[in-house]
Amino acid sequence: MVAHRVGRSVVLLERGQHPRFAIGESTSPLMNLLLEELGEEYALPRLLPLTTFGAWQRAYPQIACGLKRGFTYYHHREGEAFSGCPDRSDQLMVAASPGDEVADTHWFRADVDAFLVREAITQGVEYLDRTVVHTLERSGDSVILRGEREGLPARVTARFVVDATGPRGLLSRLLGLQEAGFPGYPHTQALYTHFLHVRRCDTMDDFRTAEEPPYPPDDAALHHLFPGGWMWVLRFNNGVTSAGIAVQDTLARELQLPEGEPAWRRFLERFPSIREQFADAQPVQPFHYLPRMAYRCARAAGDCWALLPSAAAFVDPLFSTGMPLTLLGLQRLGRIFAEDWETGRMSVRLEAYERATLDEADHVARFIAGCYAAFPRFPVFVALSMFYFAAASFSETARRVGRAEMATRFLLGNDPEFTAQLCRHVDRVACGLQPSDLDAFFQSVRRAIMPRNVAGLAEPDKRNWYGVDLQDLVRNADKLGMTPHAMQRILQSAPWACPMKATGAR
Repeated sequence: MVAHRVGRSVVLLERGQHPRFAIGESTSPLMNLLLEELGEEYALPRLLPLTTFGAWQRAYPQIACGLKRGFTYYHHREGEAFSGCPDRSDQLMVAASPGDEVADTHWFRADVDAFLVREAITQGVEYLDRTVVHTLERSGDSVILRGEREGLPARVTARFVVDATGPRGLLSRLLGLQEAGFPGYPHTQALYTHFLHVRRCDTMDDFRTAEEPPYPPDDAALHHLFPGGWMWVLRFNNGVTSAGIAVQDTLARELQLPEGEPAWRRFLERFPSIREQFADAQPVQPFHYLPRMAYRCARAAGDCWALLPSAAAFVDPLFSTGMPLTLLGLQRLGRIFAEDWETGRMSVRLEAYERATLDEADHVARFIAGCYAAFPRFPVFVALSMFYFAAASFSETARRVGRAEMATRFLLGNDPEFTAQLCRHVDRVACGLQPSDLDAFFQSVRRAIMPRNVAGLAEPDKRNWYGVDLQDLVRNADKLGMTPHAMQRILQSAPWACPMKATGAR
């Protein structure tokens, strides 16, 4: 749609058919903000309701989605029920919105992807599904793709090819692109599917709390963490729940992960509270096994082609990084197509796109590797997670108040000091922390994120529950080059800050 809006003639090739099962389902404030920016920049108003839960329900109630108020984490020990420590040292809740109206969403991809395809066709994009591409060849300034569609030969000639087929996808195979990998990153595998009848944690005695949490813990990206990996639980409003585990190779071998459902049952047997949550769950899809999760291609662009970030690299679903990374790449490519399609600068812009895409993937991989190392020591994970939440809240706010130049890279990869501090603390986790080091480590993280902490994070008095307090933005306005009065004025009228004023988008 973006390429068509800037005057390009576009054909969209699809190997399968929609609707179909897919994961990559959980959005974030930054991802929804990027989608909003794309909708406004390229005059695609029908995308805007997808950016908030409230607007989505009014505009497209027939498209299934889930309510995501924030990020919920519970730490589990094998063979023990989750009991909830009084000091909340075994849980973490970080709100991402002040209310349901402007909340983020989980995308039920079968519905959403089919909707987006219909929108592309309506905009004028030619769509060919059930198309298999076998070869790619250069012919002057053009690329020729050859294959077949429904048993008949198919050929497409194009000036440029964008690959959105995911890790180890079409162009990686046809161009023989090497896999580079992430140095030092743990080998991980995944097992996942969709379920019916998954219990809500807030209805279970093991997870109930005496105090009111900042949001209902299941209306979120809910994570169960344990040594060696983690589990995601994402609820949609059609009764379906997406759930899966991402685990390191040692645990995957113990569970015999390639066996699918038997491996899932073995996993549940290890963690009583998770087993209870899934006691009545019924899978509605076959179990999907992924033998190797992390992937990084050595290249991301050439003179007639580009991989979307989702095809160039993938790290892990932890912290819902995949969708915002992909939209950042889409935004960059859209501007290249709009500004430099007929200029001699296109190759230079594509080289910059490639650097940004791979650098951001490497940056995320360093951080997630540190998180895996921290899983056995949950307080260490909580401390390390503050880097993500500080970067995410700062980046979103910077874009909201017209200072996008302060956060041009994901996870503040454009900020040398923030990046150096993140890497330094990841290295400390990798080297191992003694129990006596935990308080000092937390205080060190608190100091490291302070210049970009606009959301009141890493406050011991909050005991791992972080609601949305918009006055935090006022108190920290100077970190965005603003006065408290200027920030307060924005907050008084901004739809993203005032849920009752929201209409179409944040």
